[in-house]
Amino acid sequence: MRFAFGDHAGNVIEEIVPRVPYLTVACSMLTNSGHEKLATSAFLAAMGKSIKEAINIMKPKHIFILPVLFVIPLMGTFAQRAPSSGSIEVITTFDYPGAGNNTLPQKINERGDIVGEFIDSSGVVRGFVRFSNGSFSDPIVDPNDTVGFTEGRGINNPRIVVGDYATSDGNSHGFFLSGGTFNEFDVPAATSTTVLGINNPGDFTGTFTDSSGNNPAFVSVGGTLTSFSVPGAPNTLAYDITDSKRLVVGYYIDASGILHGYYRDANGALHFPIDPTGSVGTILFGDNNRKWVVGRYADASGVTHGLFFVPPANFFTFDFPGSTFTSLNGISNQGNITGRYLDASGIFHGFIARLRGKPPTKAAGPEMKANDSRSLVTPLNPSPLARGRAMPAR
Repeated sequence: MRFAFGDHAGNVIEEIVPRVPYLTVACSMLTNSGHEKLATSAFLAAMGKSIKEAINIMKPKHIFILPVLFVIPLMGTFAQRAPSSGSIEVITTFDYPGAGNNTLPQKINERGDIVGEFIDSSGVVRGFVRFSNGSFSDPIVDPNDTVGFTEGRGINNPRIVVGDYATSDGNSHGFFLSGGTFNEFDVPAATSTTVLGINNPGDFTGTFTDSSGNNPAFVSVGGTLTSFSVPGAPNTLAYDITDSKRLVVGYYIDASGILHGYYRDANGALHFPIDPTGSVGTILFGDNNRKWVVGRYADASGVTHGLFFVPPANFFTFDFPGSTFTSLNGISNQGNITGRYLDASGIFHGFIARLRGKPPTKAAGPEMKANDSRSLVTPLNPSPLARGRAMPAR
C-alpha cells in the first residue's frame, strides 16, 4: 500500500508531546549555517520476521571481512591482536528498487527492519523501509513535502518511523509515522526541526534552528524536551539514544567548520571531541544498549571510513572492500549493523553486517594509522553527496 504523508545549556523547553511509545525519526535542516538542507521522512509498517529469520534469508550473500581491515587503521598493538579483536561480516548488500537509485540506510531495529532514504536519478529524495524479509515499502512521502525531499531517519521495534521533510520556504519539519499515520513535529519557536533517532520507549533526538540562527541538539525523554550544545559549537546534532537513556551520540561542527563526534552520558555531561587519529571530520550516527557506537570519519586524502567506537576511547575502522567511502549508520542490540558504501560509478548501495567476536578493549593510541587500509585509493566522487558533507549528515 502507498502512503502519502503529508538555552543551549540543557534547559527544559517544555513538554511538547505526550510520551508516545512509538515515534518516528526526522531530520531538520540547518539553513542559517549555509549547509545543504535536508528533510527526512520515514515509514514503518507491515509484518516482518524475526531477526533470526532475516539472517537466515540473507546467508547466501556472505562476504567476510578479515580482521585486518578493522585493525590496520588502528594502533599497532591492535594489528597484532587481530584474531581476538573482532571483525565485521557483511551479510548482504541491497538497493531500493529502480535504476540508478542511491540507497542510504539510516537505522536498524531488533526485528531487522531498516529505515533510510533513496535518491532517484532526478534527485528526488524519498524515505523507505526495508523489512526483515527483504521486501521494501513504497516510497515514503510526507503529505506536506512540496520540494521532493522526505527522509527516513529512525525506526524502533514497534515500527515507529521518524524523519523530516522540506517545504518551499526553505525550512524542514520533523514527523512521526505509525500505522500509516503521519504526525508532524516542530520544536516550539524553531524555524527548522530534524528528528534523527528514536528508541524503543519512544524517546527521541534531533536538532533544530532557533530564532537566532543557532542549531542546538535536543533530546526528548518521557515527553520532556531538553536542548544542549557543545560549548563554542554553532551546530550540535543528536542522532541516537539508548533505551536506558544513558547514552546519546551525535556530532558537532566547531567554529572552524570541522565535524567532531561527541557523546552525552546519563548525567547530561558532554564528552568531546571524539576523533580517531588522522580524522578531518567525524560523525557518530547510532548506538545500542551495549554502548556500541557506529559512525564514520574522513581522512586527509578524502577517503571515508566506517567507524566502530566504544566509549570512552576505543576505536576500530571498517572499509567496505574496494570502496573509498564506507559509512556505518545504525546498530541493533544484537550487533547487526546497517550502512552504505560507494561503488566505482559513484552510486551508493546499502549493506547489512554484523559484529563477530569482541569489540576493541583498549584505547587507540597516538600511533593509530588512520590511512593504512589496503582498500584506500583516490576518492571516486568528491561531491558533497559522496563525501557525506551535507547537513544534517546521512
